[in-house]
Amino acid sequence: MTDAGMLRPIVQGLMPRALAELGELVAIPSVADAALVPHERLVEAAELTRDLFTEAGVPCELVPTPDGTDAVVGYLPGPEGAPTVLLYAHYDVQPPLDEQAWTTPPFELTERDGRLYGRGAADCKGNIVAHLTALRALRAWTQETGQPIPVSIRVVVEGSEEQGTGGLEHHLLAHSDAYPADVILVADAGNVAAGQPTLTVSLRGTADVEIELRTLAGPLHSGAYGGAAPDPVAALVALLATLRDADGVVTVDGLDTSGTWDGAPYDLATFRSDAAILDGVDVTGTGTVADALWARPALTITGIDVPSVANAVNAVQASARARLNLRVPPGTDPAAAQDLLVAHLERHVPWGAHATIVRDVPGSPFLARTDGHGFAVLSDALAEAFGTERTVTSGQGGSIPLCNVFQQVNPDAEIVLMGCEEPASLIHAPNESVDPSEIEALSLGEALFLLRLGTPA
Repeated sequence: MTDAGMLRPIVQGLMPRALAELGELVAIPSVADAALVPHERLVEAAELTRDLFTEAGVPCELVPTPDGTDAVVGYLPGPEGAPTVLLYAHYDVQPPLDEQAWTTPPFELTERDGRLYGRGAADCKGNIVAHLTALRALRAWTQETGQPIPVSIRVVVEGSEEQGTGGLEHHLLAHSDAYPADVILVADAGNVAAGQPTLTVSLRGTADVEIELRTLAGPLHSGAYGGAAPDPVAALVALLATLRDADGVVTVDGLDTSGTWDGAPYDLATFRSDAAILDGVDVTGTGTVADALWARPALTITGIDVPSVANAVNAVQASARARLNLRVPPGTDPAAAQDLLVAHLERHVPWGAHATIVRDVPGSPFLARTDGHGFAVLSDALAEAFGTERTVTSGQGGSIPLCNVFQQVNPDAEIVLMGCEEPASLIHAPNESVDPSEIEALSLGEALFLLRLGTPA
């Protein structure tokens, strides 16, 4: 019997346990923000994750990181000379946001129409469960065959990824020799569509800024002064309008927006559906959807501080502020892009308004190697597990700074991103969900990969 023929029924038999453990994990509101959820709940999630991986065969412990969260860290040595695979995920989750928008309780795993709903069901507790199921499948394989697992396995699961506080990043940099690996599986991404195995090979970096415009010492009555008194809200609107052209293309002076994507395409109709774009509303940008998402800069206005409509008064305001999220593709220096954005804003401020610009620390983009043995083995294993002709490559508009840190401390390692997420999962939004078949196929693909990577062809 082939390895796939042996492992597939094993994984199928493990799925009830996997989904039960997913329910246990989702039930813990592990938001890494003590202002929203008591820190004890985050510790509870870390302890459960530690215990589950230990039971699955990789002895784990909690390792404190500089931001006050614990990483779940473990190691299972393989035969002498075997390659080492590092399995990454995170046990913290996004806040539920508007709980009234959830159709079921956010921290209670609930089945509806074949999908499982709950915060973290896909991002990233579903991926934790996939790692666990792959490890348990391999342990069953060793019991049936009498052979050892042919790779060394290292586990690293962090607790503050969603808050971006960098706890694990700082820990890795301070212990750069403690986590050697030949291949690093970052299970914090997903497939371009349900049932289509995908490896994410490109991540955009970030170069965010906040800008405040001030024109007056204090608010003025709009009837007495409006028309001549410079309105900072209008100035801010005019300034922000210079950042895109009529097609929605980013127009920051000097920033290259001509990149093209050569991986898996993203069908326009599918994107419109995935993004829930309203009828009659245009998709912005030029070129393909994949070009815009994964190969070109994206500039989003993520917040504006002005009086709300409910609190509006007839006054010319004294100041207005906005937060800008600039994401840049691999090949673009985020610090240089941030310099261009700041210079553009300073150059286009209307009416001599006083501008104060505050920069966030830039985050570097990431481009994975796709020419290594590990990448090829994983691609084939996932395709077989999902029953598809091939595994495709994709980009991700989001940023995972940890990938660059992993590469820094393991410069020769192959780093690949995968996961059980897909567009219908609605990660970070109300009603996040996961398709259990994605977890099952991902678990089988990972088990096949771990088995085949350490087995000579």
